[in-house]
Amino acid sequence: QEQLVESGGGLVQAGGSLRLSCAASGRTFSLYAMGWFRQASGKERECVAAITWRGANTKYADSVKGRFTISRDNAKNTVTLQMNSLKPEDTAVYYCAAEAQFSGGLPIDIRYYGYWGQGTQVTVSS
Repeated sequence: QEQLVESGGGLVQAGGSLRLSCAASGRTFSLYAMGWFRQASGKERECVAAITWRGANTKYADSVKGRFTISRDNAKNTVTLQMNSLKPEDTAVYYCAAEAQFSGGLPIDIRYYGYWGQGTQVTVSS
């Protein structure tokens, strides 16, 4: 049973929007920074957005800045990625992740994350 479960992926036309949700099960991740990563076919997994444990600070990859918004609701133990103005190059499997141990910061390096969901496919057509 996965600790993090993503949902909300699917097929959307360019310019459209999707909202991805990450729900924790089995434990709380309220004290950990959370991130959304994506991996396109043939490419390395990359961090597209991250949020501190209290949600006060966020960080985005340049490729999605201004289009994506990460948020969290620690009371519900969920993390959301709102994706607007989607482009074909956004097509990838999107993963929710939690840092391995508390840092108080905003890690974007994959090596800092130790808990992963199974991923949800996002496909953007022209």
